Formats: sequence, structure tokens, C-alpha cells
Amino acid sequence: MADSDRNGNAWRLPPSDYIRKRPPTYDISAPKSFYLTMKDGCRLAVDLYLPSWSQGDGPWPTILIQTPYYRRFAVDPAAGRIEASPNIAKYRDVFLPRGYAVVVVDVRGTGASFGTRDIFRSPRERDDAYEIVEWIVAQGWSNGAIGATGISYLGAASDFLASTSHPAVKAIAPLFSVWDTYLDNYYPGGILLTNLADVYDRMMAGLDQDKREYLKEFVYYSNPAFRGPHPVDDDPDGAACVAAVKEHAGNFRMPDLMRKLEFRSEPLEPGSPYSSDSISPSTYAGGVRDDIAIYSVSGWMDGAGYANGAISRFLTLPNSRKFLLLGPWDHGARINCSLWRSGEAPEFDIMAEILRFFDQYLEGRDTGIEAEKPVHYFSVHAEEWRAADAWPPLEASKTLFLSQNGRLGDAGGTAGSDGHNVNFDSGTGRFTRYERIAAIDSREYYTDWHGRDGRMLNYTSAELTEDAELTGHGLVSLWITAPATDFAIHAYLSEIQPDGRSLYVTEGSLRAIHRCEIEPPPHHRTPAVFHPCTRGQARDVTPGEPHLFRFSLLPISWTFSAKSRIRLSLEGADADHFQRIPAAGPLQFDVLRGGGNGSHIILPLRAV
Repeated sequence: MADSDRNGNAWRLPPSDYIRKRPPTYDISAPKSFYLTMKDGCRLAVDLYLPSWSQGDGPWPTILIQTPYYRRFAVDPAAGRIEASPNIAKYRDVFLPRGYAVVVVDVRGTGASFGTRDIFRSPRERDDAYEIVEWIVAQGWSNGAIGATGISYLGAASDFLASTSHPAVKAIAPLFSVWDTYLDNYYPGGILLTNLADVYDRMMAGLDQDKREYLKEFVYYSNPAFRGPHPVDDDPDGAACVAAVKEHAGNFRMPDLMRKLEFRSEPLEPGSPYSSDSISPSTYAGGVRDDIAIYSVSGWMDGAGYANGAISRFLTLPNSRKFLLLGPWDHGARINCSLWRSGEAPEFDIMAEILRFFDQYLEGRDTGIEAEKPVHYFSVHAEEWRAADAWPPLEASKTLFLSQNGRLGDAGGTAGSDGHNVNFDSGTGRFTRYERIAAIDSREYYTDWHGRDGRMLNYTSAELTEDAELTGHGLVSLWITAPATDFAIHAYLSEIQPDGRSLYVTEGSLRAIHRCEIEPPPHHRTPAVFHPCTRGQARDVTPGEPHLFRFSLLPISWTFSAKSRIRLSLEGADADHFQRIPAAGPLQFDVLRGGGNGSHIILPLRAV
């Protein structure tokens, strides 16, 4: 089945119906391009799209997009008609023809902009955003209302813009973007995603330094007709663009940065003003005015925790006009990840829903969006959209205890333990939630999961007597002994079908030294267990003594079929994606069950 907004009765007015009633009224014209100089002298390359260039037309609300992935490519003229803005076209093509000005900026140190990138999502870009907005509202074509949106880095830029408190910013729609860069992106559970930094770094070196031989490796930028960043209009021979690219040689390197962020909130080095907090939108949440409208969007297979980011943004900000959309998608909704999809391309039109949102809060149209439920989510396997008043939407929960003979049931039984020798060569494969966030063109998700749990420590429930919907964060509570002071725990939830086939549902992970739990801080509200992952709160494990490890699984909505079973699988490594802990040597851990050490999972599960 498809992810069409017709599946289920979640909307009063489905997004597909809204956009049909909102046809384009302007042509898509070429942009004007120029340099905008910041207060520190850095020149940023800007593309300005207006619905009409005729004097007297307008003024219009503005959509601002800040990107490190090129506002526009230069294209070989002999190649014919080619889309020069592969990362921007979707926004331009929806908003421009419907009466919005669109301003696209290469962030400093990228594209045709001058400067260097001193860190990932640099706070300097936040300062630039404020200056750009000041310039926009001073233009005659601007009506003074500004919104921002975009996927991933662009979505975080929307958060940073809102946190400047500029009065012209009325609405933002961060799509598939983090709230906490450490927890949601690079260190889920405090464990480094090893390949992500390396692959992303190569892509950014290809873009920032115009190394086209690198970009051939990435499907988004592999078109042989692409010729580097597009110069601005007043740079016809590209000399300024070349000079800008030369400055980018001083940009930071992602692998070096990520390894310096081993502990959350810790400065990169003594005296450094930068830490994981500096590059996380959550840090600046206090600057977001409570009258800004916010639409957070993510997908169940959106990397290591981007869905957590969308949920935390929704729960943290006190704004009354806020919405949450969670679909069966990967990073950027390039793929419908459901095993029951009718095709790999999503049918749900996210941009139609975002248009409706900005029409309400930038144009002042009565779109009916405020009559809708604030939360919409897609339940996989049921293949239907649901609507809710709050997150999490389910109050029901089911506790399942780990018991002898690999059973998962209503009681833990007599006290005992199960030993497991960690398979450090064990991995989750290359059809997972982690490839797309590294710009790898994944087209299928967990289709090879069956059998991968065979070497893990497994606990499986009895057959379900009826269909059951799991929506939210499952909670894993494990009593474990191990002969090491530090190690990793990876937990996987699967549905075991009547024929024995194993289907991946979700997962969670935790580094043992980061087992400390605290109340989620005010700027990072979450229904999940919150681990601060700081050096000061890290604690070595005492070898041979039982310790409690509690952590949440990544959020999901999944409907288990009657006569299927629920399986929890435990392992100490994912060699395909995560840092190995400990770095060398064998490891056996023992999971305690029953008696006073009742290892268990709590699932937000209800009969349907």
C-alpha cells in the first residue's frame, strides 16, 4: 500500500486536496544573484526569486533557505536543460508560483560564498541569518513576513533563524532535522556512528572545494554536466567564485570534529567556545518567540534519531501553533520505507502540507489547518495515517519480562541469567536507517533483516491474539554483568510472522558508561529516557557486578499482526555502523532475569 493521505481519516482536508485548490499563479523565472556583505566583511552568495519582477507587484512574504549544498550549480551549456538546483527546486517550485519570494543563500564557507566553516552548523551562520532577514525586510518587494524551511542542515538553519528572535520571522518548518546534534545524529546512546562522519566529510570536501571527482560518488551531485557553484550575476567570468572556493580550504574536517565530541557538552579543546551544544538548535530554544508557528516533520527511518529531534522540538517549544508529522520515510522522504509500500517513491506530498502551513501563518489565509489535529503519524503494517492531540498519543502500555528459554512474557519467572559472547563482526547490513543520512542512495530498508538476529541473544513472546499498535518509544530495562568497565548495548525489536520470518521494527543503543539518567532539561523535552552523556556523569562499570541499563528504543508506529510474535534481540556491536566498544578483545555479558533483577521492556502497545 502507499503512504497516501487518503489512507485513514486523519485529515479534515488532506494536503493533496489543499494543493489542488491552490494552483500556481506565477511562472517560475530565473533568479537574480548577487553578494550580500555581512558585518564582518564576509560576502555571501544569494539567489533571489520573485513571483514577478514588474514594479508595483507584491509585496510578498519570503521563504528563506540557507544551504551548504549549493544554492545552484553552474551547468555545462552543451548539456541542455538540466535542473541546476537539485536541493532547492522543490521549495522554489511550490512557493514561487504561489506568490512567495524565495531567498536562497550559500552559507559562509560553501558554494560561491566567501569565508570558512569553523565548525558544523556554526553559530556564525545564526548571526548571518539575522543580518539576511534585516536585508529582506528593507526591500520593497517584502511584506515583512518571513518563514524558513528545508531538509536536514537547512531545517536546523530554520531553527537557528527562529532563535534569533527577529520579529519578522513568523513561521518555520524544520524538515528531517536534529534538535540535539550529539544525540540525534552522531552519537546515539553515546556511541559514535563511525562511517557517517567519513562519508559526509568526503561529500562536503567535494562541494566546498569543488572536487568534482568526489561528487561522482554521490547520486545527488553526480551529473557530469555540473560545473561547481554558480557564480553570482556580477561575476561573469567566475573569478570571485574561484576566490571564494579557495578560502574554503580552511574549512573544518568532519571526522576530526566528531571524534573531539566524544562527550556531550564538552568543549572541543580547553578554552574553545564550541561544543556539541554550540551546534545544536536545542541550545538556543529560549530565543524562539512563543508566537512563531512551527511545523516539525520526520520519518520513522530518519537516521539515528531525527524523529526524536522532531518530537523534542514539538514538546519543548511552548508555542501554541505547532504541528508534528511523522511518516514511513527515510531522511528527506526520498523513499517510503514500508515493506508493504506500493512503490518506493512516497505518495504523500509533504510540500503541500508545508504550503498550507505557510499560507496560514505568512499569507494570513484561512487554510483550515488550525481545525486539524496537531499530530499526524503513519502506522506501518496497518498502512494508515492517524491523528492525535498530543505526543505520545497512546496511554496504554505493555510490560514484557525476559525469562528462561528465550521467552518474553508477562512474568520473569525464577532468577537466572543468560550469557552472550559479543559478535564484534555482527552488523545490521547496508539497507538500514543509517545510509541515507550519509548521502548513500538507499532504496530499500531492512529487506535482509531476517536471519541477522540469529547470532544475537533473543527473547520472543507468545503469539499475539489480536492486532496491536505500537506507537512511541519502547523502554528497555536490562540488568547486566560484564568483565569490562565499558561496552555497548544494541537492542532490536522485531515482529516474527507466523511463518517465522523476522521483520525489523526499531532499535536502541547505549554506551555502558553513559547509563546515568536525568530529568530531560527544559530545552530538550522528550518522553524517552534522557542520558546526558557528559564526561562528568559518565561512570565506569564495575566488572562482575550487576548494573541496570535503561534506554529507549527509537520511536515508531507499527501494527503487529495477530498470530505474530514480538522479539527483543540483544547484541554488543554493529560493525557496519557503530564504534566498537571495547576497542579490542572478546567480551561476554550476562543478562539477569527474573527474581529481583527483572530485565524487561515496556511497549506503548494497544489492541486495534
